[in-house]
Amino acid sequence: MALLAAADEVFTSHGPDAPLDEIARRAGVGNATLYRHFPTRRDLLVAVCVDEVEALCSLGERLESHAPARDALTQWLRAYIDHVSSKNGLAAAFATGRREDSELVASCQAAITAVGTALLRRAQLEGAVRSSVGLQDLITLVNAIAMATESGGRGEANRLLTLVLEGVSSAPARGPQR
Repeated sequence: MALLAAADEVFTSHGPDAPLDEIARRAGVGNATLYRHFPTRRDLLVAVCVDEVEALCSLGERLESHAPARDALTQWLRAYIDHVSSKNGLAAAFATGRREDSELVASCQAAITAVGTALLRRAQLEGAVRSSVGLQDLITLVNAIAMATESGGRGEANRLLTLVLEGVSSAPARGPQR
């Protein structure tokens, strides 16, 4: 849907308080059409976030069945970092304390956890990642990478993700390099 694509683009560049008129303009529709589909800003934010989580989960499912385990986990974690770092405060817009927000966040987290756990388990079964590594550990680390590199760009995020993945690798650690 053009409205969701435009909203994602505008929210990504201007944050959750971006002008809704700009979203309608970029989608090629009038304000009335935007409000007919999304009566409140929150409704539009929810639709964008749910759409993004669904895309991230679909990517994980495709990677799980087609890519080598370590590559699948790496690609999915990169996409996760991109998702978190590009949203420019969108997640904070849900920190309202409203029950429906908590339910939405819990539902999105459950979907992410299911896909991430499957990718991690597969990498562990194939010996690419130590069995002691938990998904929550990886999610915490990649969230930190996303926040730390929000303005630094993808290269810095990739470098830090590589360091994390080397740290959780089941390959024996190398001694100091001389």
